[in-house]
Amino acid sequence: MIINILIGLAAMILGGVIMFFVFRYSSTGILRKAEEEAENIKRNKIVEAKEKFIALKLEHENAMRAHEQKQQQQDQRLQQREQQLNQRQSEIQRAQNEVQQQAQQVEQQQKALEYKSQEIEKMHKQAEQQLEQLSGMSAEEAKKQLIEALKDEAKTNAMAYINDIMDDARLTANKEAKKIVIQTIQRVASETTAENAVSIFHIDNDEVKGRVIGREGRNIRALEAATGVEIVVDDTPEAITISGYDPIRREIARLSLHQLVQDGRIHPARIEEVVAKVTKQVEDEIIETGKRTTIDLGVHGLHPELIRLVGKMKYRSSYGQNLLQHSRETANLCAVMAAELGLNPKKARRAGLLHDIGKVAENEEELPHAELGMKICEKYGEKPDICNAVGAHHDECEMETLIAPIVQACDAISGARPGARREIVETYVKRLNDLENMAMSFPGVVKTYALQAGRELRVIVGADKISDKDTEILSFDLAKRIQDEMTYPGQVKVTVIRETRAVNYAK
Repeated sequence: MIINILIGLAAMILGGVIMFFVFRYSSTGILRKAEEEAENIKRNKIVEAKEKFIALKLEHENAMRAHEQKQQQQDQRLQQREQQLNQRQSEIQRAQNEVQQQAQQVEQQQKALEYKSQEIEKMHKQAEQQLEQLSGMSAEEAKKQLIEALKDEAKTNAMAYINDIMDDARLTANKEAKKIVIQTIQRVASETTAENAVSIFHIDNDEVKGRVIGREGRNIRALEAATGVEIVVDDTPEAITISGYDPIRREIARLSLHQLVQDGRIHPARIEEVVAKVTKQVEDEIIETGKRTTIDLGVHGLHPELIRLVGKMKYRSSYGQNLLQHSRETANLCAVMAAELGLNPKKARRAGLLHDIGKVAENEEELPHAELGMKICEKYGEKPDICNAVGAHHDECEMETLIAPIVQACDAISGARPGARREIVETYVKRLNDLENMAMSFPGVVKTYALQAGRELRVIVGADKISDKDTEILSFDLAKRIQDEMTYPGQVKVTVIRETRAVNYAK
């Protein structure tokens, strides 16, 4: 057993020694081989480094040569620029020398002119002294006379020139203006209606009057209280008069009377019932009239309250002209005129329809109807140009768009055409008196006559007070004052008459 163990140990020791020598031999070969490979790699790297160095060196040399060429080109350009600047500087120097020479010449000429002006001034003073001695008046007096003479001549020439300009302007401007206005009027046909402050309700026989009055007048009192108008039952045969300033209330009263008479039951309770029913019918008719009007005119997008106010125009009048008919006519005139002038006809038609909306406003503010209409349009969302046209058609505010003067002109056309409106006699007479009194306020006027319904004013002046030249000035000043201070339809022709009369008597 021990021998076997010893043999095993000896074998293990012998094997370890053999393995040591074998491992040492093999590791030495590996090291040698690795050193050879490292040497080869080192040589390859050195070769690659040399090649890269040579390439970089060539690239650097090429870059340096390019930079040198670029630098040479820049140097050449700088040299050329320097030559040009030198030439420019020499030219400027020559120009400065020439300017100095010219300045010296001018200075010499100025000195010569000053010397000559002094000589002329001496001669002028001598001539003035000689003229004063010959004429017997000083230079200031002669100058004043000359200025007065020139002033009169210039004033006369200026008036003639003004007249020529005005004539030319009328010939050129009136031609197109008349063409547009005449075409607009001819293309829009209209009818004339007149509304009064009373309405007449016709009955078949006079027995109905007693039933309308009722026992001790209770029926007529109930009807007046319900409608807000005055019922006049007098001796007029087969007629009952309905009086009131509100045409809508008059219409409600007339329709209510018609239904009560047809029904036969006339008593206070029935009267209140019928009046309430008719009021609802009239209100519906007002809205329907407003809608139909906007549809006929092609005006869309109006606020419902504005449509209702448009319908109320049917029952209003202005100087005897139905307000709805006047607004429709103005709207059509505005559209045609705007189209002729190249503007938007839809906006013009809309502004023309709404221009008198303030006359049917329910809140009676103490404002002109144009300004009140502008506030109503602003309240219900109309655009600023439409609101301005409504507010400016009677010059209540400043015109800001081209639609505003069109609305103003078409409103005047619709109201001023023959038969459109009734004019109060007192207003007519007052306008004629104002014309004559205004003319009499000018110095030198002897008599004045307003002719052709105030469309012509003839002024007679004294021949000893005003000259022929001053008559033109007087007619111009008077026409301008009438235009600035008075309101009138159409135009006023001012004619100044000056005549000289020689009167003798044979005895």
